[in-house]
Amino acid sequence: MSAPDQEPVEGGIVAEVARMTPEERAAHEAAVAEVVAPEREIAVAVGDTLLSMEDVTMRFGGLVALDGVSFDIRRGEILGLIGPNGAGKTTCFNALTGVYRPTSGQVLLEGAPLGRRQRFQITRLGIARTFQNIRLFGEMTALENVVVGTDARHRTSVLGALVRSPRHLREEREAVEKAMALLEFVGIADRAAEKARNLPYGYQRRLEIARALATEPKLLCLDEPAAGFNPAEKDDLMGLIRSIRDDGYTVLLIEHDMRLVMGVTDRIVVLEFGRKIAEGLPAEIRENPAVIAAYLGVPDDGTA
Repeated sequence: MSAPDQEPVEGGIVAEVARMTPEERAAHEAAVAEVVAPEREIAVAVGDTLLSMEDVTMRFGGLVALDGVSFDIRRGEILGLIGPNGAGKTTCFNALTGVYRPTSGQVLLEGAPLGRRQRFQITRLGIARTFQNIRLFGEMTALENVVVGTDARHRTSVLGALVRSPRHLREEREAVEKAMALLEFVGIADRAAEKARNLPYGYQRRLEIARALATEPKLLCLDEPAAGFNPAEKDDLMGLIRSIRDDGYTVLLIEHDMRLVMGVTDRIVVLEFGRKIAEGLPAEIRENPAVIAAYLGVPDDGTA
């Protein structure tokens, strides 16, 4: 849960944790994980299908970005979505998070089609994502960015917020408490009061993950979260993704770093030119001839 290569702020929560005994730290981290764990009802059991892409095609004029793509995501797993540049990975993300509406086919969450729902409705249903290019509220603090994410689960009306009803005050207090727990969970609690634009790059990546988790997603979609990271930061990110899964979340991961993908995922789906060419366990994907050809190319007959 700690971020790499950063000095803790003197007197802050990170310094408090650093002074704990191993037993105290383990109890503290367990308490934080309990606060961060999703509380919402999920209609499917662990190991059963949570989300399905069924024969999804995306056309943009004459360009076919996805061509009849089908795969399932099981509750409680980390599924990797990989492929060469231009394979359709981000288009696939956009189709299942509501940025694009499939030209044909459908996306189902817990067996129910997402249909023509808007993005905020899909977020409320339980699908959250991060982006390749960081999209934070730069003038807000880290804490405020995460509190914004908790709003997806609030039930206070606009009028209730204006008059500061008891429900609104309770939700506001709980949002701050949960946001602080999430910042600690991702390892950046010591920077809670800093503006997002002033945070180091790695902290901004972690802040995006914390904000997405604040919506209590049934499915967390991470779009190249290791982009720009050094090897040590990637190792820490792998630990964080595992912690997220172990805390009760389901994760869909797009990532170019094959060492990270092979080291953290339970299953992998491979796309090439908008089509699914392979699906299986990491060890199976590593040895799959079609995957090797997609990444390394196939020699011409004359040079083979």
